[in-house]
Amino acid sequence: MIERLRGTPARLSDRLRNLPPEILTRRDGERWSIQENVGHLLDLESLTSRRLDEYEDGAEVLHAADMSNRKTWESEHNQRPIARILGPFREQRMALVRRLNHLDAELFGRTARHPRLDVPMRLVDLLYFQAEHDDYHLTRITELIHLFGETPAQRQ
Repeated sequence: MIERLRGTPARLSDRLRNLPPEILTRRDGERWSIQENVGHLLDLESLTSRRLDEYEDGAEVLHAADMSNRKTWESEHNQRPIARILGPFREQRMALVRRLNHLDAELFGRTARHPRLDVPMRLVDLLYFQAEHDDYHLTRITELIHLFGETPAQRQ
């Protein structure tokens, strides 16, 4: 799971290389743009870090996510260059990976209740959940690239 999480920043950078701002910031109706999808991943890094703190502290219930995604809607990710989203995301994700690499193996089996799913979840399960969430947004980004007409030059 750690390797999947480690790879997300590189996969994003590779996928977005050569895309012009007009493609990165274009919305599909009211749904997020490519850049907003990336910003959403950045926005959630603090939740993942907080939940890791909770596992380390032996919390019984994890902190709830804001299912309205208010932070992403209010962050105006389309108003800044993509590098100002990708760079901080890479930094925060690599900090998480370094932290995970230094944990005792027993902690990955520790459980806490996931507030929305209302099930006990081991830390390793939460990391899987996070990696799947990353992949969902990577897939959505690819859908938007195809929807808005990726050119041959952008595929390189």
